[in-house]
Amino acid sequence: MKVSFGGTPAFARAALQAILDAGFEVPLVLTQPDRPAGRGQKLQSSPVKQLALERGIAVYQPARLKDPVTHQAIAAAAPDILVIAAYGLILPQAVLDIPRLGCINIHASLLPRWRGAAPIQRAIEAGDRETGVTIMRMDAGLDTGPMLLSESLPIAPDDNAARLHDKLAALGARLVVDALRRVDQWSPVPQPAAGVTYASKIDKAEALLDFKRPAAELARRIRAFDPFPGAAGVVDGVVVKLWSAVAEAGTSAPGTVVSADGRGVVIACGEGLLRVGEAQKPGGKRLPVADLLRGLPIAVGSRFDGAAS
Repeated sequence: MKVSFGGTPAFARAALQAILDAGFEVPLVLTQPDRPAGRGQKLQSSPVKQLALERGIAVYQPARLKDPVTHQAIAAAAPDILVIAAYGLILPQAVLDIPRLGCINIHASLLPRWRGAAPIQRAIEAGDRETGVTIMRMDAGLDTGPMLLSESLPIAPDDNAARLHDKLAALGARLVVDALRRVDQWSPVPQPAAGVTYASKIDKAEALLDFKRPAAELARRIRAFDPFPGAAGVVDGVVVKLWSAVAEAGTSAPGTVVSADGRGVVIACGEGLLRVGEAQKPGGKRLPVADLLRGLPIAVGSRFDGAAS
């Protein structure tokens, strides 16, 4: 069985690696065009492209998939099935119709909850106790196709987006290989009509925290936005990224710094207190608060806002 593959970030690389290690023939890999990255803004290949080149697999990087020329290039590889994982491009019906066995997607949620672009972050942000991976047959909708396999895993209280990503990437890699090995036994199940939610793409503007919100909610957002885009607050006109925090009981005016020492910077919220244990000043590194305060003193009584002055 020829398994073409479409994906871009590290989540997708884990799946491609598992498919190759399982012995499937991969005639073509689709991935997003190289993007500028880093301080030098040099073009950088995606993690999926890097793996494909290491394994001598043909790589195709169209900017869009609506052009019939792109359809011809995909069809020329004669795939029996196309596996998609965090590709970042919408597949038109003409592409979905190319493989004789159709296209399947590795989605990092328990569908129909968290359809869309950022299921890992939104699950943490919402306070979900569990998430998982769904292998689904693709149709023209946004993560609406029938399900082939799914498996859940708990979201730990200290899981940030990076840690949960790695757990789900490993789970998705295992499940897609299982699905490919059982292709003759597929029994697609339609997604339930109830429980549909959408995981909208993370916007950098969401990084600035509103300290009038409950501390528990902000602690979840900090974990959900680690490593990207990083949650932040503004104190004395300085934008400080907040990387690690827990909610505690207590009351004061929202945004007020209640204490600032080696045990953390404690900021009052609309409900409860937020104890920040790791933070970062502009141009600096992520540091324990005890180290950060040596270079960026934060006075008790000063105020964190959700917007730069």
